[in-house]
Amino acid sequence: MRFEPITWERLAEALGEHADGTEPADGGPWLRIGVDGAPAARPGEQAERLAEVLRARGRPVLTVSTSGFLRPASLRYEYGKQDPDSYADSWFDTGALWREVFRPLEPGGSGCVLPDLWDPATDRATRSPYQVLPEGGALILHGPLLLGHWFPFDLCVHLSLSAGALRRRTEEGERWTLPAFARYEDEADPAGRADVVVRADDPHHPAWTGRP
Repeated sequence: MRFEPITWERLAEALGEHADGTEPADGGPWLRIGVDGAPAARPGEQAERLAEVLRARGRPVLTVSTSGFLRPASLRYEYGKQDPDSYADSWFDTGALWREVFRPLEPGGSGCVLPDLWDPATDRATRSPYQVLPEGGALILHGPLLLGHWFPFDLCVHLSLSAGALRRRTEEGERWTLPAFARYEDEADPAGRADVVVRADDPHHPAWTGRP
């Protein structure tokens, strides 16, 4: 896999231009974009950069973080608070993401997306109102471990970190998650599934594989 140096700003512009020329695979009126990466790669920041570019190009955008779709603590911590397999398999409510985020954006759907479902701080439902994404709009879902769930992305970007960079850039209290990301690399092959791979070992000097 060959990588070319790029800045985050140029990357967002290039992805925005590509997204504008991309037709939803299911023929519907909404574009679905994924920004996949470990928290240390800051996928939320890159999702917001891309959202700003798309809005400037006249496209409505709704960004959604998987951190708003965590399962209740009783399920997340069933096998302890630092179990890597639980983090990989049962922390994120993928069923709710399908039901509340992706199905409303299927052809003939309502376009009414729930931006978040569960607040991990209070361990209660957020009770956030649904948001209507107009036809022609783009959903950007960002977070870790996105690939491997068959989410219907029309464009997916994977922010790649080497094992060493992931360890260095992960906060000490969160390093128990590292085996989950190693397993993700082995089982899901995110770099092989994503449309665009961005090497983010140096946060100031990213490189990418180029347009799909």
